[in-house]
Amino acid sequence: MPIQNSRDIFTVSRLNIEVKAALEGSFPLLWVTGEISNLATPRSGHLYFTLKESGAQVRCAMFRSRRNLSRFQAKDGMQVIVRARVTLYEPRGDYQLIIDHMEQAGEGLLRQQIEQLKQKLDAEGLFSSDHKLPIPLFPQCIGVITSASGAAVHDVLTVLQRRCPAIPVIVYPIAVQGENAAAEIIEMLRIAEQRQECDLLILTRGGGSLEDMMSFNDEQLVREIYRLSIPLISAIGHEIDTSLSDHVADRRAPTPSAAAELASPDCRELNRNTASLAGQLMQLQQNRLLQLTQRIDELSIRLTQQHPGSRLRQQQRQLQTLHLRLEKSMHHRVEIVKSSHKNLLLRLNSHSPVQQLRQSRQSLDNLGARLQQRMQERLHHSHQQLGGITRELNAISPLATLERGYAITLDSRNSVVTDASVLSIDDQLTIRLAKGELGCRVEEVTR
Repeated sequence: MPIQNSRDIFTVSRLNIEVKAALEGSFPLLWVTGEISNLATPRSGHLYFTLKESGAQVRCAMFRSRRNLSRFQAKDGMQVIVRARVTLYEPRGDYQLIIDHMEQAGEGLLRQQIEQLKQKLDAEGLFSSDHKLPIPLFPQCIGVITSASGAAVHDVLTVLQRRCPAIPVIVYPIAVQGENAAAEIIEMLRIAEQRQECDLLILTRGGGSLEDMMSFNDEQLVREIYRLSIPLISAIGHEIDTSLSDHVADRRAPTPSAAAELASPDCRELNRNTASLAGQLMQLQQNRLLQLTQRIDELSIRLTQQHPGSRLRQQQRQLQTLHLRLEKSMHHRVEIVKSSHKNLLLRLNSHSPVQQLRQSRQSLDNLGARLQQRMQERLHHSHQQLGGITRELNAISPLATLERGYAITLDSRNSVVTDASVLSIDDQLTIRLAKGELGCRVEEVTR
């Protein structure tokens, strides 16, 4: 009995609690690699699976809040690298990994290579803020370098159309991923630099995996952006995505739509500000005029009180002259403001898409006329060819031979006779002439 009382007997719950504490205290946050198997995705949104390799496996759980940050869809058989903490699930006594971050196995090496290249380029000063060009407040033309069929170009054009439709936009189409994408982007940047059509460029694409966006981490592309003399806004992927192109660009935007917001002024807000400033200026001028008028009245009273008459009349004439000059000056200032506002409106209207639509419609009409002319020329040529072929056919036609006096001899089976030896006396023959036929009977055969 005394021996039994001296024993420290654990309950299962106590054992699991202490083992859990020992595990969590012994292992820091660590990286583990393996293959996903037995993947389960319940309605709760959490992920449960087994991470295995040859001869070993461990249970894993990834809660919904962390799963939503993942860049890819986990599948059975996928090789992954996870960042996790070791713990124990007390109800079953199973030790497991609680995953904080997960990436495909190849991404770890890619991130390491990107980080090494980033440090190298940063040491060379390519990411220095001193080299970055200012973004123009009122760009004359914006170039968008992206896939012509992707969602990014639609987002950018939609925002630019909403904010300031008068600004011309040129789309430079590229492939945003793939083996030759980086070279294609470099070539398009050089074309934009050579043409000097735009005073602001947007380099953008939608979100994707790290491998999809590796083109924008290309060293030659980063150096090409650094050498660019045109300001460039980079918007690669979504908020959580950052490429080396983002670091070297003059400005980074978290999304394609945000890049369009940075690149364009809000014309509607500018119009409202212009109208507000014009109203304020008019009010200031009216207040100033009222002050001057009051001052003139005060001076007139002082002159009246001080007399002498001649001096008073002279000063009155001077005051009237100043009053007229002041009114004329203020009227002139008001007209200048109105004219400036009108010119701004005319400039905005001159960049309206309606004018571009008229030009496009005129080009379409010209192309239609050219197409009609080409079709008529082709039809005439075909008629001439058909006439030549008809003449050639007539030249070799048997009917043409008959017209020259020849005849065709047919036997009773309506077969052409070319050898007299196949005929006998009294055989019936048909002689076909150019016009009409003759019925004949063989009276003599000469072989």
